[in-house]
Parts: sequence; structure tokens; C-alpha cells
Amino acid sequence: MEQLIENKLVKADQAFTEWRKVSFEERQKLIAKAAEVLKNHAEEYGAIITREMNKPISQAIAEVEKCASMMQYYADAENVLQPEKIDSEYHFSEIRYIPKGVILGVMPWNFPFWQVLRFATPAILAGNTVVLKHASICFGSGNTIEKIFKEAGFPEGIFQNLEVGHKEVKEILEHDAVKGVSLTGSGKAGGEVASIAGLNIKKSLLELGGSDAFIVLDDADLNEAAKVGALARLQNCGQTCVAAKRFIIESSVENEFLPQFIEEYKKFVPGDPMNKETKIGGMARPDLADDLEKQYQKAIDNGAEVILPLERISENEFQPGLIKVKEGNPILQEELFGPLGMVMIAKDDDEALQMANDIPFGLSNSVWTKDAKRQQFFIEELESGTVNINRMTSSDPRFPFGGTKASGYGTELSLIALKEFVTPKTVVGN
Repeated sequence: MEQLIENKLVKADQAFTEWRKVSFEERQKLIAKAAEVLKNHAEEYGAIITREMNKPISQAIAEVEKCASMMQYYADAENVLQPEKIDSEYHFSEIRYIPKGVILGVMPWNFPFWQVLRFATPAILAGNTVVLKHASICFGSGNTIEKIFKEAGFPEGIFQNLEVGHKEVKEILEHDAVKGVSLTGSGKAGGEVASIAGLNIKKSLLELGGSDAFIVLDDADLNEAAKVGALARLQNCGQTCVAAKRFIIESSVENEFLPQFIEEYKKFVPGDPMNKETKIGGMARPDLADDLEKQYQKAIDNGAEVILPLERISENEFQPGLIKVKEGNPILQEELFGPLGMVMIAKDDDEALQMANDIPFGLSNSVWTKDAKRQQFFIEELESGTVNINRMTSSDPRFPFGGTKASGYGTELSLIALKEFVTPKTVVGN
């Protein structure tokens, strides 16, 4: 292992020995200061995001502001890690929550601040230290986040950015100092990292891909569903794990809903990402655009009908596309990570549910209906970590975020996330 990386891992481990003794309340004060730094520099940090991965500047600034709000949530959070007394016949009878140590974060480029801080904040508040392996195009974001922790007054070694590639992840995760890993990324990357963690008996948390359904039933507010649906698919150029990717429409409202949806979809015209009026920029890298084009052609070769063509207008920009897909098309078993949406038509609620669940993923779904019984049916039967009723999917610090099936395991956000990288220690005796 390169000496610089070895030194940083040792530094993180040494920092942990002291940080674990710092009170929950003192840690919260530092997190509140970091939230303030983010808030005060939202435009500056947003510009870094835009330069690195082409996110429209207004969305990049909003990402930084959301990070500030999330950190403030944890700064004000209830201490769910204090010793928990258990009624029993013993004199000592309690559960204590012990931080694990150095936690590795392997994070993607699509939300280069949010994904990192969403994982790191509760891990650090719980008493762990963090080392980050960011996407190679986002080293600037990773270094900036490290500076934010320092500016907020965190001790040296609590959060460190490692400028390394994928090949170094195995060696880092196998290092004795590292006690766990959190990865947000593809299923392939998640499987590889989880395998390394498992072989070394280390905790892993995986937030992987999705192919979320956006179900529009015949009693929905169709105008609102059309507006929100276009944003749900095309925000961040469609490069979002919880983006709406499959629009399952009840057949009786297809002719009414689709024209409205198409009209809203066409409003997303690629533009200069540094312009605050731009709603959609280019994809993060040209090779990702190449991959999306191949998936588009694969869908068409297998019978998909073009509603709006996916038109490539530069090496990484597209005029967003929309295709009608029938069950059995192999593209339904893949994640489309870019400005391409799929439309499916269902005859009733049962068929809509079957279509929604008939994929490897289980991240989040959105259901549009005013009927309470229909809402309850989908809430109970959809196979996903989140179900949204008459709204698009978006993560919220107050609520747990995570998936099922091939979308991963473990929980980010909410108070539950504070217990992801701790060991419950039972204390019993007289």
C-alpha cells in the first residue's frame, strides 16, 4: 500500500481512539458548525459540483443546501446511542452502543456532496472516523468536504479524502484499521465490495441501483402527476438512483395522461449548466452517454416503441427520450441512468403492481391515486424500501433511506442510521 494512504488510515485509527470518548453533544456542536459552513458557501461549493459532473448550478446549490439541512438535523437529533436500561433481575442490565472505528465510504459522482455527507454525518456522530474513496471525477468535492470538517473545528483525522482508484479499495478495506464500509453505486461494485468485507468479517452497507415505478391510476391528479413525473425522471439528467424510470399508466387514462406528460417532458432542454435557468445539463461523462445509447437501442431492438427519440446533441448531452415498453423486454431488468424514461400500460391495479415488482430492484416507488384503499394496497404490496403517495421520491433526513432486493441493504438517514456502524454491547451482572 502506498505510504501516504497507509499514513492516513493510521491517522484515522489514532483519531478514533480519542473521538470515541468525545460526548455526543460535543460532536453535535461540531456538526452544527459544519452545517453553517455549507450554508455560507452554497454557491461556491455548488460551482464545484457543476464543474465536475455537469449538474445544473441551481440543482448543485440545492444539493449543498440540503446537506446543510441534513447536518443540522443530526446536530439537533435525540441521542439514541446513550446506554439503554433494561428491566431485569440483575443489578447491571443495559445495552451500550460502541462505535466500530474507521469506516470507508465508497461514493459516486451523481450527488458528490450529498451521498458523502449522508453517510459520513451519522457515522461520525456515532463516534467513528471516516475515510472517503470518491469517484475519480469528484476528487475536488472530496477534498472540499475534508476542508469543511477542518473549518468546522473537527480534530485531524476524523474525515479524510483518499485520492485513489477502484483498484485500491480492496487493499484499504482489508487494512486492519478499517472496520466497515458504506458503498453507494452499481450492483456490480456493491457485490465486489460486500464480498471483500464479508471475507474479512467487516460490516457493509450498500445503497445500489433502482428502477423506480411511477404508477398513475385513473383517479389521480393527472396534471400534477405529469409535471412531477417529468421532473422525477429528468432531474440531475436522470442520473439518480431513485429517479422515476418506469411510468406505469392505467390504460383508461393513457390517452389523457400521456399528452400532458410529453408536454412537460419536452420542457427539459439541455443548456449551459452554469446558467441558473437551465433545467437539464449533460451527463457526467461521455462513456456514460455511450452506455445509455446502447441501452436505448437494445430496448428498440426488443420491441420498444419510440414516443420521444433519445437524440444525442453533443458528446454528453441528449434531448431526453421516452419509450413505450412491454413486459418481457430485457431492458426492464436494467437500470437506465440518464434522460430516458419508459412507459408501460396496465389494465388495472393488480397488473400495475405486478409490473412494478417484476424487476430485480427494490429502492422506491411512487403511486398516484386519491383513493385510500388503493393507496393502502400499494403501500402493503410494493417491494421497495420507500413508497411515495402522490409525490416523487426524494430523501429526507427524518426518514430512513435504503432498498431491498438488488437495491442493497442497510439504512441511511434518520435516527436509525446512527446505529449502522456501532456494536450493541450487552452489560449484565450483579
